[in-house]
Amino acid sequence: MKMVYSHENLFLVTNAKNIIESTGIETFLKNEFAQGAVGEASAFDCWPEIWVLDDNDYDKAKSAIEASQKSANMVDWICNKCLEKNDASFEICWQCSEEQG
Repeated sequence: MKMVYSHENLFLVTNAKNIIESTGIETFLKNEFAQGAVGEASAFDCWPEIWVLDDNDYDKAKSAIEASQKSANMVDWICNKCLEKNDASFEICWQCSEEQG
């Protein structure tokens, strides 16, 4: 098993786990309830972690996480054809089906 992702926010870790599992990769969530031990243990040692069960899936899992973070940093765009504002995640205008240009 290899650790793929860790963060102090359980919501972000759970979201990353769902993204990885949507690609067909089996994962294990470690330290899901360990944040209550902060003070007795280092805060970093208590962060939730996602581990892939098969080491061969590590690169694919990392790529899935990186791709999701990349799209989060994109900006909304305006369609050249109908001037409709589209969310950054759309590659085709939701109003007129024109491709982003």
